[in-house]
Amino acid sequence: MAQHDAAPRLETAPASWAAVEELFGTKGEPSRCWCRWFALSGKAWTHTSPDDRKELLKSAFSADPAPGVLAFRDGRPVGWCAVEPRANYPRLKRSSVLRASHQAPSDDAGVWAVSCFVVAPNHRRTGVSSVLLDAAIDHAFNNGAEAIEAYPVDTELRTKATASDLYHGALSLFVAAGFSPVTESVPGRPVVRLGKGNRPAKAASGS
Repeated sequence: MAQHDAAPRLETAPASWAAVEELFGTKGEPSRCWCRWFALSGKAWTHTSPDDRKELLKSAFSADPAPGVLAFRDGRPVGWCAVEPRANYPRLKRSSVLRASHQAPSDDAGVWAVSCFVVAPNHRRTGVSSVLLDAAIDHAFNNGAEAIEAYPVDTELRTKATASDLYHGALSLFVAAGFSPVTESVPGRPVVRLGKGNRPAKAASGS
């Protein structure tokens, strides 16, 4: 695990299924969605139950690399960030958010996507999301990504966004990590991207 000086006792690692299952628990939205919203088409989503989605996420751990990263405090999982090749998220192909993307959704080669954050309630607003994003960037680039894309919420425009609306992450989080907005088909929902050669040194792990 990598130790992050900016967050004492906060460590990150590629996700394991057992730790994800512990973090998501049995109550709340994570235990209903199991981070499969983008991994299923709209029609497929309506025909799956939470148990089905749980099994689908579990199956994503059957091969390397892991479909996300985790943050730990004192050895317990406190946060998850889903990051996978964009091709693994078929719902994005029909997403209005990507409608005017500079890179068409069908052109997935080398593009990974950060799609979801889950932070344990007692650990929110303690820097978990920024540490998770840093780890997700490392995970994607270390496993062959040439660019990473995300679909955050601009909280300056969407001032009434609730915690449940922010599972994509806030725009400020991604800008701080070096991502740049490339399109904005839906107001307050920009597409942001970070190229492998454009990551600022201050955002790099261990810098």
